[in-house]
Amino acid sequence: MFRQLRMNWDITAWIFMPWRRAASNIQDPQLPLTSTLNDVIVDYEDPDYLPLPEYPARPNEPLNIRKQRLVYQSRKRGMLENDLLLSTFAAKHLKEFSAEQTALYDQLINGVTNDWDIYYWATDVKPTPKEYDTEIMKLLKEHVKNDERISRLRQPDLNT
Repeated sequence: MFRQLRMNWDITAWIFMPWRRAASNIQDPQLPLTSTLNDVIVDYEDPDYLPLPEYPARPNEPLNIRKQRLVYQSRKRGMLENDLLLSTFAAKHLKEFSAEQTALYDQLINGVTNDWDIYYWATDVKPTPKEYDTEIMKLLKEHVKNDERISRLRQPDLNT
């Protein structure tokens, strides 16, 4: 308890140090016990090549099974922003997609190794690379604009 009181006192004294310094000619303020100024930050260089696994191709997968898999994968992305965007997009459009459009959507969400890329492309923060700038990406960008002003605070139900 004494240590906590001492830290609170040091922090308070440090916050109000400019006023005390001006009033009493203190030249060298003592930093509080919780200072991180002398901490060592360890940062390693990234390797030049990170092996990324390729997504397995499923050439003989039936269309209805592929759409069911894509609905699940659209809901479980690993980041809430894409979970909401892609799950609502899949609920709205995936049922009407042809086999070619479904393959393009599969390539979009499974061919990209970083979900933040999908998010930045869909929100027009970064330019979309040519291989992913398809009709599906254009539909996704329209969906993200949300011209209808639909509330997307939760994922749609699976049985709708």
